[in-house]
Amino acid sequence: MKKVLCVFLSVLLIFSVGVTGYAANPDEIPALKAKFIDGAGPAVNGLSVDYVYFAPDAPAGAKLPLVVYFHGAGQGSAPRAQIEENNFSLWASDEIQGRFTGGGAFLFVPRSHEENGDYWNDGYVASVKAAVDDFIAKNADRIDLARIYVGGFSMGGKMTLKMASSYPTFFAAAFPLCPAYAPSDEQIEAIADLPVWLIVSRFDIIAGYYTFSEDIWNTLCEKTNVPADCRLTLFGRVKYPDGKYTQSNHFVWFALANDLFTYDGGKYPNAVTTDATGREISLTYPDGVVSWLCGHTSDYAGEPTEPNGTLAGNPDEGYDRVQNILRALFPLVKDAVRSFFSDLWDRITAPISFDFSSEC
Repeated sequence: MKKVLCVFLSVLLIFSVGVTGYAANPDEIPALKAKFIDGAGPAVNGLSVDYVYFAPDAPAGAKLPLVVYFHGAGQGSAPRAQIEENNFSLWASDEIQGRFTGGGAFLFVPRSHEENGDYWNDGYVASVKAAVDDFIAKNADRIDLARIYVGGFSMGGKMTLKMASSYPTFFAAAFPLCPAYAPSDEQIEAIADLPVWLIVSRFDIIAGYYTFSEDIWNTLCEKTNVPADCRLTLFGRVKYPDGKYTQSNHFVWFALANDLFTYDGGKYPNAVTTDATGREISLTYPDGVVSWLCGHTSDYAGEPTEPNGTLAGNPDEGYDRVQNILRALFPLVKDAVRSFFSDLWDRITAPISFDFSSEC
């Protein structure tokens, strides 16, 4: 049931919440996006994933971490949309890059080909891994293999959990945001040794805490071997870093893009962070998600890695079929709802007239 709900909410997000997200000085955003370079991975089973990446300046011989980040629904319709339609480019800013140990990090942002009706389907797991491996091979002298991190929001949170549970020894940490996904117990068991930071709002009606993340967090707390290294940031109503309310409580990625701090480095409003032991954690600027990532390394040293098979036990079976049906029905539902509320608004705002001409 949750899988069908995931499909519906993903489609709902595409049609009703497709808002470009900027959480920084508008003058800075275009320059940051322009720093991302186009690339494409090798074809696996006929699927080649295109991506954009940011390469930091680094002293000769320095090896820096790699962050793989997955976009949400509605942001993969064309090449570069995955960086143009959200504010993750802020992680290329001098401010955020300076928080990484060594002075920077590579940022790798692949794209799910939504123009083909793909929404981080299972087949993308192998193709994305091949693209990442190819990218690492091309930058072998600059990437620290022990510091490969993976994260993403909404539909990208789903892909984060798919990738992390399929290749748990490849990544050093994972940070899924409002994941629209119901991983199996076997998938959670696969990441029992992996530090995971889950970020979500309890009031999110798209892919919120009570929809998916509560089960994910409770199962993770039960099965993790590193409870002090796992975190949950639970928002109430979600705000931008400037204190204004976002258009949806699904928009927790605005906070992530600013490393869970306000513009002036203060505590992010309406957010409580705990670890898997139940201990509350107070984030103090500038030690947010980036600092947490930098505190974790893996034992991965470049050896070939194959998927562990856990995804096969929880396939996205029927996802495309149900999604296509919902996508066809949604415009009709949307128009009906819009018409209803438009008529209701007209009735509420209609001027009240009184006829005083009749005799008593």
